[in-house]
Amino acid sequence: MRVIVLLCLLLVSNLSLAQISSPQIEKLNQLDKEISVLYSESQAMTGSAKDVVRLQLLNKNDALRDVIQGLIDQRTEGSDDVLLKQVNQQVKFISDASNYLLNKITIIEKKLETETNEGKLLAQKSLDESRRFSTRLLSDQWVNYQWLKLLDQPVPLKEKALISDIEHRLEFMSASLTFDHQQETALSKQLKEATEGEKTAIQLEHILAERKVTNDITTLKFLVALADKMALDTTQYKQQLFEATGTLTDELLNVDLILSIISTWGEGTGQWLADNAPELLFKVLIFAFIILMFRWFKKLTRRMVKKAVSSPNLQLSRLIQDFFISMSGNIVFAIGLLIALSQIGVDLTPILTGFGVAGLVIGFALQDTLSNFASGMMLLIYRPFDEGDFVEAGGVSGKVAHMSLVNTTIKTFDNQVIIVPNSKIWGDIIKNVTHERVRRVDMVFGIGYSDDIALAETVLADIVHSHAAVLKNPETIIKLHTLNTSSVDFIVRPWVKTEDYWDVYWDITREVKIRFDKEGLSIPFPQQDVHLHMVDKAAE
Repeated sequence: MRVIVLLCLLLVSNLSLAQISSPQIEKLNQLDKEISVLYSESQAMTGSAKDVVRLQLLNKNDALRDVIQGLIDQRTEGSDDVLLKQVNQQVKFISDASNYLLNKITIIEKKLETETNEGKLLAQKSLDESRRFSTRLLSDQWVNYQWLKLLDQPVPLKEKALISDIEHRLEFMSASLTFDHQQETALSKQLKEATEGEKTAIQLEHILAERKVTNDITTLKFLVALADKMALDTTQYKQQLFEATGTLTDELLNVDLILSIISTWGEGTGQWLADNAPELLFKVLIFAFIILMFRWFKKLTRRMVKKAVSSPNLQLSRLIQDFFISMSGNIVFAIGLLIALSQIGVDLTPILTGFGVAGLVIGFALQDTLSNFASGMMLLIYRPFDEGDFVEAGGVSGKVAHMSLVNTTIKTFDNQVIIVPNSKIWGDIIKNVTHERVRRVDMVFGIGYSDDIALAETVLADIVHSHAAVLKNPETIIKLHTLNTSSVDFIVRPWVKTEDYWDVYWDITREVKIRFDKEGLSIPFPQQDVHLHMVDKAAE
């Protein structure tokens, strides 16, 4: 509160500026009156209400400084003396306020050493506010000195002292940020390893350390910005801020800053390699040896499993053979990878735990995929078809080009490639056209009602039995089947090898047309007889 009292006394005792007629001077007088009123009101207030008035007073002071800046930018003859007195009053006020804040900061820092963790949080908050306000006053003081220079009243010794103070504070805040960041990192690690009974105390310390780091970063940023105005070298502090926050700013385009960051990283990497290179090299060699050894085990396992699943006694499909061969090799290699990681110091507990959690999450997220996987396993077990078979499944007809645990690739007869999810196939009717070695070709041929039935039977039998691809066993069936509306239909059902099905179908169909024409047998087409009954006109 002493700072606010000093501010109010300063503003209440402003000069009478009535002799200078300008809107800015009138605004100064108005601000003077408003601050006087606010100060009077604050005397009777307590608690949060007093904090609100304090904030208003600070805002009024900023407005006052804006007016002074405007008067300096547009000063007229005869106004310099008035402005000098105003600026000197600002210099004195900020100097007194800075001294008060420094004493207050020292008291709070001593208090922090004896406070409990809960009390430290409140004390730290007060300390952060005091430091921010103190740093802000430094910026205002620097502006005051620039005003005096414009009014031909420079104060080089005070400027030099302020620059020295800024340099000292930069070094102090840089060291403070380094120390507090290390403390926060250590506490964060302790918090992860602490028991439930220890977590409460460590958590409070961790929160306090986080607040310290946040305040250090904020203060250091402000000091760096102020130092840039003073043309000081702030490269190392900008680098430290970048390393602490990871925030990309336009300052990173500065060549000196980029070179400094690269140089620091290079030195750090070189030192780390010098300290850890022998141990690291040994671990890398161990890791590589274990990986190479288990790659050999993987190949050996695949050969052994391939030999086992290829046994004719098992009668496993090609897909399930490939599945067992692939999975066996991958499992062996995965075990080897885990062993290799453990040998170089990697803790496998979080990895295995993560696999369990990830498996649960993936299980919920990929329900459809898991359904396809389960259907793929059922297809492997029951083997309704294999690669190379012609099937009708999942609403698609064609040759099975490839099968996996998730989907099946079918190539249609017109050479289109269709990928069908296994759940669609397993949940629908599956028709395997080429599963058996022989097939029956079902054909129907019709003759007219006026044609010779015996001749037709003889011609059909001759055509079928003379075809080289028709099998003698099972026996071919040729029977008069239906007296249709426009034809007398014969069924012709020869047996052939599966691969000869379409050749026999097309050959016999062609030969039937040729022989029927030659023998005078007609192939009727749908027709209707229309009968017209003449009605007697008189009767009508």
